[in-house]
This record gives sequence, structure tokens and C-alpha cells, in this order.
Amino acid sequence: MEKIKLGIIGAGNMGSGHIQNILAGRTPEIAVSAVADRREDRRNWAKGVLSPDVPVFCEGSELIESGLCDAVLIAVPHYQHPVLAQEAFSKGLHVMCEKPAGVYTKAVKEMNEAAEKSGKVFGMMFNQRTNCLYRKMHEMVHGGELGEIKRVNWIITDWYRTQIYYDSGDWRATWDGEGGGVLLNQCPHQLDLLQWICGLPKTVQAFCHEGKWHDIEVEDDVTAYLEFANGATGVFVTTTGDAPGTNRFEVSGTLGKLVCENGTLTHWKLKMDEREFCRTSKEGFAQPEMEILSVETDGENPQHVGVLNAFAGKILHGTPLVAEGKEGLNGLTLSNAMHLSSWLSRPVEIPFDEELFLAELDKRRANSRKKESANITFSTEGTY
Repeated sequence: MEKIKLGIIGAGNMGSGHIQNILAGRTPEIAVSAVADRREDRRNWAKGVLSPDVPVFCEGSELIESGLCDAVLIAVPHYQHPVLAQEAFSKGLHVMCEKPAGVYTKAVKEMNEAAEKSGKVFGMMFNQRTNCLYRKMHEMVHGGELGEIKRVNWIITDWYRTQIYYDSGDWRATWDGEGGGVLLNQCPHQLDLLQWICGLPKTVQAFCHEGKWHDIEVEDDVTAYLEFANGATGVFVTTTGDAPGTNRFEVSGTLGKLVCENGTLTHWKLKMDEREFCRTSKEGFAQPEMEILSVETDGENPQHVGVLNAFAGKILHGTPLVAEGKEGLNGLTLSNAMHLSSWLSRPVEIPFDEELFLAELDKRRANSRKKESANITFSTEGTY
């Protein structure tokens, strides 16, 4: 096999971007072999940019059954991710799944079981893991350069969205169509990175404001408090209603802190462990000595193309993925815990009661409003 024959299910905002990257030759070991989308305008767009010999289907299931693909990329509304992935695994296909892995952890666990049973390659489109800044943070934290983590703060409020964005699809920003708001649509990358770099917290208390800044039924403003097993604490703040927004990720440890903001990574490096300094200093107002360093990285940030090329590399050469499919469960666990905490108005322990989460979600799905779609596809260049 010289090239992976990839079927792309969903030719909307994200799927169309993947198609264009592949057609532009940015993924030399991948070729588009089929596309599927339920919307006629998107099928017509795909037919217009693809070779005439590349079929375009209405349903993802038809594409999976066609026998034309070695692998599929799933870029459809969230509830369908586990369903289509399991269908693909049952037909012996490799799977790359857009974020999030699904809407609720129970379904994602079933998807992971199907992947393991199939023996096929399963990857998540966590393209932010390719960002040199976050890769360096992961390396430094896991390498012990910050000592033991004490505090985690991420304010990620530069996800500004207008009302027409939410009106552009009938599934968007509804409990029954999308399954959530900013936590499930914009923030899966940050929730994945937070747990990838710092680990999952053991307790979450969140306040999710639904329709605060937009005419939608799901959350568009969230503040969450986190507690980790070692006693560290954290705060996660996000919204699609702030302009201008902020993206500042700070991790503090006993040996200093890292701050990622405005495309730079800064390291406040203590010359002595803070805990030791606190115990031994003879001065009440003394501060541990430190140096402030601008952290150098390799500068590489291949994003979606990097994830797809690693996916092909795993299938063809056995080289590592950017993110294994099973890792999609971790960030979703954090997202689900935040939702459940807000719904119940109390802290939630991780792992949480998955049946309780699903029951609460189903209550909201039962009352989810139906809306008309503006049928608009936006460019996602530079947004993820």
C-alpha cells in the first residue's frame, strides 16, 4: 500500500478543510477515495473539487459499505462519531475521528472497545497537540522541571462566535443535535491539553451558563474549579461571548511556573524548591530566587496536516499517532463532569456516574428545540 485511501464523512466546516489539505498535496501518503455528506450543497461542492472518479455519497454508512476505503475520517455532528466509528471498525477500516470523541463517555467507551477488537488504527484529531508550545509544556511538566504541580489556570475566552455561527446549522447549539456548547465544540482541544499536560482532576465544580450571550439552549460561558489528587487546584474559564478574548494557560509547581500566552512560553524557574525554601527560610518576607526564561521550542506546528500524516504513518509504517483514539475519553470525561456538576449544582467526583449523566442529558434532549438551518459553511482557517 503506497497511499491510504481515505473516505471523508462530513464535508462541512472541518471536513472541507481536510479535503482541501489533501488535494493540495500536504498529505503525500493519503488520497481522498470517497466523500459523504447529507447536505446536497456540500455534496455538490465535493463533486466540484474532486476528480470525477471519486464517488460522493449521501450517508456515511454507504461510504463505509462501499469497499473503496482503507480508512475513514469522521467529521459529522458529535452524536454520530461513536456510531460511525463502530460501523467502520466492523468493516475492517482504520478511523480518524474529529473532536470530540462523542457526547457522553459511555458511548465513547463502546467505541474504544470496538477499536481494540478490530485491531485497526484509531486516532483522534487533537491537532493542538502538534503545537510546539503545548508539546514543550508537556515535556517540561512530565520531565519534572516544575516539580510537583500546585495550581493550574486556563482562561480561554478567545472563542468568540456570532449568532449566525450558531444559526448556520440546525444541529448546532442544541442538546439533541450537538450535545453541548463551548465545552463540547470549541474546548475539546483545551480540555484534552489540560489533562494531557497536568492529568485529570479528581473533583470538578462547574458553573455552565446556558444561552448567556447568544440565543441558544446550551452553555456559552463556563467557570470550573478543579481539585487534583495531589492537592493541586485549578480554574478553567471559557466562553464564546468575550471580545476581545484571552488565551492564557498557567501551570505552577514547586519549582516554578510556566505561562503560555500570545504565542510565547515563559518559565519562571526557582533556584530552590518552594516547599523547602518555605520550611528553611529565616526571613518572613523572603522570596525564593528565580530566573525568568523565554522557552525555546522547535517552532513546528503542523496542526491538522500533522495529525493526518501521523495517521498515515501509523498505518503504513507503524510510527506513532499524535493522539490515540482511546485518549478521546479523557477530555470528554472532564467535559461531562463539568456539565454534570453544573446540572446538579454540586461538585462531581471523577469517575462519575455515567448513567446519571446520560439520564440528565436525555432530559435536556427531550426538551431540545427544533430550529431551521441557514445552511452556511464557514472557513475554519486559523480557528482550531
